[in-house]
Amino acid sequence: MIDFSHLYDEHIDNLFAFGSKFTTDREMIKDCIQDVFVKLFTKRDMLENVDNIESYLYVSLRNRINDEFRRNVHLCDNEINDNCMKSIAEMEEYNREHLEQQQKLTAHIEKFFDRLSPRQRQIINLYYVEQRKYEDICRIMGINYQSVRNLMHRSILRLRSYATAECVAV
Repeated sequence: MIDFSHLYDEHIDNLFAFGSKFTTDREMIKDCIQDVFVKLFTKRDMLENVDNIESYLYVSLRNRINDEFRRNVHLCDNEINDNCMKSIAEMEEYNREHLEQQQKLTAHIEKFFDRLSPRQRQIINLYYVEQRKYEDICRIMGINYQSVRNLMHRSILRLRSYATAECVAV
């Protein structure tokens, strides 16, 4: 016979931490843990077939949380209302504005990048786009480590000066 209070006390903290990996809704996690233990108690006669009770608890909790997610999605699908539609429209507007801002920023950066010397463009591309290490850049560009660092520094300073001049002009 299983001592449920001991089992609960022994595993509650770890189960809560495990449930927190799936959702930040603390109340839902608590409810799901409670449901697992209620189900465990009501089906205690069948537990003789369970080899690892701890594993059983974790799997049961994960399944219960997944059931709750599915139930909530179903409810949400059936209860779309004007507020939800308004929220979706606001989110689409925000995304559109954000995309426009990103496109403007990208255009500015490309304009600044085009004003760099070919070697400055190459080093920026190697480091930031291709994510190469300084040692790799040394071999690719055929210059020593300190020269790579100096060129990178000057390239970044030049980009900053272009951006600062653009901000002042606007």
